[in-house]
Amino acid sequence: MKNIKVSHVVIACAFALAIVVVMVSQTKITHASAPAISSASIAATVAVERGSIANSLTIAGEFQPWQEVEIHAKVAGYIRKINVDIGDRVRAGQVLAILEVPELNAEVLGANAGVRHSQEEISRAEHEVARAEAAHASLHSAATRLQQASEARPGMIAAQELDDAMAKDRTSEAQVEEAKSGLSAARQQLEMSKASHSRVSAMQDYSRIVAPFDGVVTWRYADTGSLIQAGTSNNSSMPVVKLAQVSILRLRIPVPEELSSSIRIGAPAQVHVQATGAKFEGRVARFTDSFDRATRTMQVEIDVPNSKLDLVPGMYADVELQTHDHPNVLTVPAQAVLQSNKKSTVLLVGSDNKVQVREIQLGLQSANRAEVVSGLQDGDRVIVGNLSAYQAGQVITPKQSNMAMAMNTAGGDQ
Repeated sequence: MKNIKVSHVVIACAFALAIVVVMVSQTKITHASAPAISSASIAATVAVERGSIANSLTIAGEFQPWQEVEIHAKVAGYIRKINVDIGDRVRAGQVLAILEVPELNAEVLGANAGVRHSQEEISRAEHEVARAEAAHASLHSAATRLQQASEARPGMIAAQELDDAMAKDRTSEAQVEEAKSGLSAARQQLEMSKASHSRVSAMQDYSRIVAPFDGVVTWRYADTGSLIQAGTSNNSSMPVVKLAQVSILRLRIPVPEELSSSIRIGAPAQVHVQATGAKFEGRVARFTDSFDRATRTMQVEIDVPNSKLDLVPGMYADVELQTHDHPNVLTVPAQAVLQSNKKSTVLLVGSDNKVQVREIQLGLQSANRAEVVSGLQDGDRVIVGNLSAYQAGQVITPKQSNMAMAMNTAGGDQ
């Protein structure tokens, strides 16, 4: 009986051993049939290269006229005729309105009369000088002859007679000088009359209100018959029209204080007009170099030619201003940089295709690229994208990234 039990135990152990052997064999077969895991993986890489990198600021700006003025009258009067209305395009020197100023017309007539009177006074004074000179010449000749005769025959001419002749000679000479002074005064009076005439004529010319430059009438304040006060006598006087020069416009942009130091004359700007969809490039023409205390912004202007008058003052535009520009610097794609704990690192691929973790210092950064100040050299290869899939010391199979080729074709990141 005991032998039978021992046999059963032996058989059971043998069966269990066979099962273990079979399982081990199946495990080996399974492992042998699975493909071997390679330590090499394909990784997209880009070469560190030199290029230009720029930062930009996009902000809304408003188109303003190149210059805009409210045109006032120089003299007070009633509008006899107004020749323009809103929207009319005018040329420099074109008559916009004519004023009726009756009292000024009377002053012009009086000034004309004053000039004619002065001219007549000059003519009379000239005749007086001529008469005085003729009388003086006669008396001077008579006195000279008497004096010569007296010298030739002393006692022949009475002393009283000679004295009288000499006195008349000196008197006539004084009369000549007096006549000449009268002529000079008449000429001065003519100059004064002409000056007065010029003044009132100029004031009369101001009754014709003309355009100071080429532009568009943007508003009309008065109609025929309106009484217009002189702009120089009353600060609240009503203008006649408002005129704007729009053949060239100022695109005015409020730049925040923190970016004002990066604005420079000639900096490029990309302009997108919101109303029309037009896009064009401009350049910074000027800036105020001072800040609005309420908004803490600095006004920057771009000159925009508008010969076709497609743009209208008051339109808005999105302006992309280039705030920083670093040419000929080492750059890498932004997707190649891993930033953590205030450190920036890249996965550098060595000549043996092994991955190295390299800490770098970044400079200027744009949306797509970053400037490398230190840590890399021109021609180094770095992994771009999916950086968490690679470890230091791992052997990879580098493959040039399509991103790098696309950027090279596009000419680099701006």
